[in-house]
Amino acid sequence: MRAHFRTVVVLALAAGLLAVFLHNVDLWQVAAEIGRARPGWLALSLGSMVLNLAIRSLRWQYLLEPLGGASFANAFRATAVGFAASAVLPARAGEVIRPYFLSRHERLSATSAFATIILERLLDTITMLTLLASFVFVFGRSVATANPAAFRWVKLTGATAGGVALLALAVLFLMAGDPARLGRGIARVERVLPSILAGLLARVVEKFAAGLGVIRRPGRVLVALAWSFPLWLCIAFGIWAVAVAFGFGVPYTGTFLLIALLVIGVAVPTPGAIGGFHEAFRWGTTTFYGIPNEPAVAAALVLHAFSILPALLLGVIFAAQAGINMSGMRRLADAAAAEAHPA
Repeated sequence: MRAHFRTVVVLALAAGLLAVFLHNVDLWQVAAEIGRARPGWLALSLGSMVLNLAIRSLRWQYLLEPLGGASFANAFRATAVGFAASAVLPARAGEVIRPYFLSRHERLSATSAFATIILERLLDTITMLTLLASFVFVFGRSVATANPAAFRWVKLTGATAGGVALLALAVLFLMAGDPARLGRGIARVERVLPSILAGLLARVVEKFAAGLGVIRRPGRVLVALAWSFPLWLCIAFGIWAVAVAFGFGVPYTGTFLLIALLVIGVAVPTPGAIGGFHEAFRWGTTTFYGIPNEPAVAAALVLHAFSILPALLLGVIFAAQAGINMSGMRRLADAAAAEAHPA
């Protein structure tokens, strides 16, 4: 019953965001704008989406080395399957499917591998906020004068997210310091929980902390962070290429602002970030760059399709090779969540 209620809420949320996104939009004009887009730039954008999957897989492979390592091929397959699952299942289910799928092909603990996903997200956040800061203080002065109130909101949101990310990184550093001690500490909760449950929780937390082994070596964290910049610059290029294809006057560095807005949009837990992604891009381009509504809507639709289709197609193929269909992905997500949250 709870799962059905959650599904209804998620679908209602997606429908509401799409209604806002398409409010007073001339769909015939949107179709015409898509038809006029420059195909060469669209092809470059689509290619960049495949490239960023490869860069993301290389970075993950590097983060997994302290756990025993994984081949690039398996890291790439698991990444594609995870992103495909997030495109069709709510609440970014692919984030837990990725390590679980990888553990079926590599001798790695899924719980430990999941810890590297958390670290990935923190590295992504730090990188994205660095790009946003460069826009705010260097590249975006003309945009600041166009809409000062909205620009102040972006700065405040970015500063808050940066503080939260640094705090989370500090917490992970403390957890990684001594996984065994952390496990023993959690085991003490058996005073209030059944001993079997407390012991299981302790083992899960200890495995999770072990997965953060890379944090105990600051040099490796810096290298992983260095991998994050070409990843996000590649994502920025994909967005910029779509903007150029539609004739928008958005500079390459202007995508640093759009990326921050899209990150907020995709945080809404709808399948494939439907609705949140679209409205974030439309609002950002119309508010800060004066793009008319219909072209902004057209570009948002194309960019969203490009952002999910490569991973979706590759992920479905790789999942099928492993004998997993869409319903199997849902079961895999449930099993992964149960392993990550045994209580």
